[in-house]
Amino acid sequence: MKVLVAYLSQTGNTRKVAEAIYDAIEADKELKPLGEVESLEGFDLAFIGFPIHAANPASDAKAFLEEKARGRKVAVFITHSNPEDGENVARYLENCRASLVDVDLVGMFNCQGEMAEAIMEFLSKSENPRHRQFAEYAPQTKGQPDESRLEKARAFAREVMEKVC
Repeated sequence: MKVLVAYLSQTGNTRKVAEAIYDAIEADKELKPLGEVESLEGFDLAFIGFPIHAANPASDAKAFLEEKARGRKVAVFITHSNPEDGENVARYLENCRASLVDVDLVGMFNCQGEMAEAIMEFLSKSENPRHRQFAEYAPQTKGQPDESRLEKARAFAREVMEKVC
């Protein structure tokens, strides 16, 4: 079995999760930034990771899933700045599922990542009080994903591999 772990990461959060997943896979495997992946041909399974932007998959990741993942076996991992049990996370996951048209989804993982300083500053200056409130939450995201979340990512990879193999 040949496995690809591909990720889109602007701040390093999703890259850390990708590396944890990659380390847990015991198969012929490759780790690549999503922008370097031209096709999923030749891979039996692809773990695709990306951050959430404005409650949706990052636009490059969404386009990749819609254009290149059709008919493929895919496990998705996402990062966001909310705790995993946060009130918005269910909506994030549903928006991700909507991008998985004709994809054989074999697993989905999500975890909190550290909010980027630029995003925090942007939100704190917003006219929208909800955005400003979310910016105040940013310090609670420092250091995420932490080792416990990375271990959950490794466990996710092992579970998916057991299911698929």
